[in-house]
Amino acid sequence: MQNANNTELLQSARKKFATFRELSREVGEEKAWETMLTGFPELQKKRMGPLLALSTLIEGFNKAIPIFNASGMEMEAMDISNRGIDAALEIQKVCPYLEVCKEFGFDIPCHVICELDMEASSRAFPEMKGEILSRQALGSPVCIFKYERPAKMSTEAG
Repeated sequence: MQNANNTELLQSARKKFATFRELSREVGEEKAWETMLTGFPELQKKRMGPLLALSTLIEGFNKAIPIFNASGMEMEAMDISNRGIDAALEIQKVCPYLEVCKEFGFDIPCHVICELDMEASSRAFPEMKGEILSRQALGSPVCIFKYERPAKMSTEAG
């Protein structure tokens, strides 16, 4: 699990935790969180846009698996599309943030990492809803994220 991508991911996380801790001390947690979101939706749009532009969420998530796995996470994705809703589950078996957050005095990494990512994604892609269903930090064996959006209409005549 110790590779260049993993080291970069952990360094980025350390920077986020340090910044959030410092901002929280200076302006309070709520304002710190909003400050951390500044520019983040635009970054999410740049990162995720090409994957989400594919016909279905599962196509995008399947293309993301090697990227996540290269950074030390163990990701799986499951298509749960149904009833006109394009939906997928992102399942993470490894949370590299569990130990890093403790270095900065946080019990769990979810608010600073995952919830921030979810909020940035929802602002970047208002047509998509995201939800955290399961968290390793709270004792679950995996982290599970659900994403959904209206299914794209088929171009075939029906």
